[in-house]
Amino acid sequence: MPVLRVILLWHQHQPFYKDLVTGEYRLPWVRLHALKDYYGMVKLLDEFPNVHQNFNLVPSLITQIQDYVAGTAQDPFLSVAAKSAKELTPEERRFALQYLFQANPVNLIGRYPRYQELWERFREHGDNPERAERYFQAQDFTDLQVLSQIAWFDEFFLEDQDVAELVAKGRHYSLDEQKFVIARERELMAKVLPAHAAAAQRGSIEISATPFYHPILPLVADTHCGAISAPGLPLPQNRFRHPEDAREQLVRALDMHQQVFGVRPHGVWPSEGSVSEEVLAIAHSLGIQWMATDEGVLGRSQGLFFARDGNGRLPSNLAEKLYDIYRYEKNSTAMHLVFRDHTLSDLIGFVYSGMPPADAARHLIENIKEAAKPVLDQGRDAVVSIILDGENAWEYYPKSGREFLRRFYDALQQDAAIEAITISEAIARHKNFGTLASLVPGSWINANFNVWIGAPEDNRAWDYLYNAREFYSQNAASARLEQRKLAFEELLIAEGSDWNWWYGPEHHSANDRDFDELYRKHLSNIYQALGAMPPDYLSQPISGIEARPSFTPQTAYIHPRVTGDKVRYFEWMGAAIYTADHRAGAMHGKQFLLDAVYAGIDSTYVYGRLDFKGNPPEEDFEVVVNVESWSEKESRPRCTIRLDAAAGHGRLAQWTVANIEGKTLATSTAAQDGNVKVVLLRNFEFKVPLQWLLTVPSTASTERKPNAALSASNRIRLRFSIWQNRLPVDALPLEGWIEVQVLSEGDLLYAVG
Repeated sequence: MPVLRVILLWHQHQPFYKDLVTGEYRLPWVRLHALKDYYGMVKLLDEFPNVHQNFNLVPSLITQIQDYVAGTAQDPFLSVAAKSAKELTPEERRFALQYLFQANPVNLIGRYPRYQELWERFREHGDNPERAERYFQAQDFTDLQVLSQIAWFDEFFLEDQDVAELVAKGRHYSLDEQKFVIARERELMAKVLPAHAAAAQRGSIEISATPFYHPILPLVADTHCGAISAPGLPLPQNRFRHPEDAREQLVRALDMHQQVFGVRPHGVWPSEGSVSEEVLAIAHSLGIQWMATDEGVLGRSQGLFFARDGNGRLPSNLAEKLYDIYRYEKNSTAMHLVFRDHTLSDLIGFVYSGMPPADAARHLIENIKEAAKPVLDQGRDAVVSIILDGENAWEYYPKSGREFLRRFYDALQQDAAIEAITISEAIARHKNFGTLASLVPGSWINANFNVWIGAPEDNRAWDYLYNAREFYSQNAASARLEQRKLAFEELLIAEGSDWNWWYGPEHHSANDRDFDELYRKHLSNIYQALGAMPPDYLSQPISGIEARPSFTPQTAYIHPRVTGDKVRYFEWMGAAIYTADHRAGAMHGKQFLLDAVYAGIDSTYVYGRLDFKGNPPEEDFEVVVNVESWSEKESRPRCTIRLDAAAGHGRLAQWTVANIEGKTLATSTAAQDGNVKVVLLRNFEFKVPLQWLLTVPSTASTERKPNAALSASNRIRLRFSIWQNRLPVDALPLEGWIEVQVLSEGDLLYAVG
């Protein structure tokens, strides 16, 4: 009988936040995720001995965890959380208000009533630390310091009696209780790595590696690789080509895992699933037996697009291609490859957090079985690979998603028709491998590297790295061994992918400036370690030296939940983006309210998002979104709708959607069926049915006839504006529109490929 094998790989990663020269950690996310996610994710498998999984720990994450456990890591967030509230300086009080609320407002802050009370008080004063500070007394700060840490404690850690008693107390914490929480953090973090080692030793998990500092290996080996997967992509002025560095990043990763876990990894999840034929050859030479990447890379390598139907199912011929293990062989290189099911992985990452856990688990099991059915029906074993981030998604699930995972794992364990196994186990049991003689380079994001190279900021970052690498090559030999080692370490850190993740138009966060400064600090340290002054340009931000690209077209269908929470940037990945150039009118005293707008479609909806520059205005204002559909064959819009949304005190009051004839299509006061949604929270978001824009006016009357054709001749364009006192005060775009092509998902990916 054919067998359905499920591969689950959880990728655990955080950027390298430590400055090797000062020893300070710029951001706290290694510590907080080590408290919240890493231990519980592997410990949970004790309850399900027949569910085997794969865990991927990035070595630079491991070293940072070790640093915290040893007590040698200090970050300013921890320092402020640990200090007596009565001794906090005014600057530290403002820092606490600014950063100790950086947590999911529902599942982390909202879980603790006192924490939410303090957060709401902060929001009442415009999320402004300077304004809010005087409304917080010493006891308020102590409670904030304690609860901002407990909120990140793993579900297993919350079951400890002394921690449970603190949670039950709820407020009025003492200095001794504050000290207890800080001390306990170090004890709990010390459990993370041993838990993984123990699970690996008993065969419950396989631990795979990632290149040490999480570089995009194909680009480190050769930045020209970026233009192979995206022809015509603008490249940096200087070609960065250092396959020896790519090899070193892999060697260090394998050595680290052997040292920490007692076994050398058989497999690698390369950073961001990034592969190329040159990288496979390097990995093969180091004894690596398997690597994993995304279905998009397989599709491009075989000239396919894995198009799914309305239920997310692949046709039989494509299912047979995807749900397999491949053997790549070319020249002297051989490598087993598994390709993640993008759709199933994204369901866990972005969708199931909004469903009841039992329904979500049942839906996932049913989808896995239905996905594999065409392969099983052919009498062949099916291998379904689900690979995703193992930490960030859980902030959006109640109680870190543990009920969902327990129900899902229990269903896997109870179903005799499914094997949940490690990748090495799957390879050992597989009979007929798919074959690959060539591989198109790419990552898990659109099967290219455009997130990390191509935009002006990205390319400048690569040129700065090139200059630092050349300086090292020319000066390292004359430096002392200690200086040379420090400079090379900083160089490897600067090769990491995390810096360029935040450059360019794709991703932005509250910590953009921190990442920019950290990257330039690592580059500066290379020069300083070798006894030289860093170049003057490293004192200037890379972000914002030039205007951000004003427009990026839609590259993939998007399926965002309309929440008004711009933290969920992954859900808008692939949308068209128009970013404001705030410098254009700054010298004339213009006040900018808007930062960026996003637009995109899937087969059912049109989505729009507006990001404010800072918080939404406290004064009354209106958001107006004009949306038009056009055909190249017509001289005027085919269809026009207008969304009017009124807000006050940063909250949405009412909204209306109407067409050009003045007919109301939807309002906030009428019962909605879920096809229309308008939300204002940190940002403004909406969705409306695509069909409203795919109608044509009848020649005989004002009646409109449906036309759902998706073709390159159709496009939708949007303009967002803010009005106060019946006057427009800001708009994006200031001139023209943000446009989206109305194409099928496959045609869209082909158009941008």
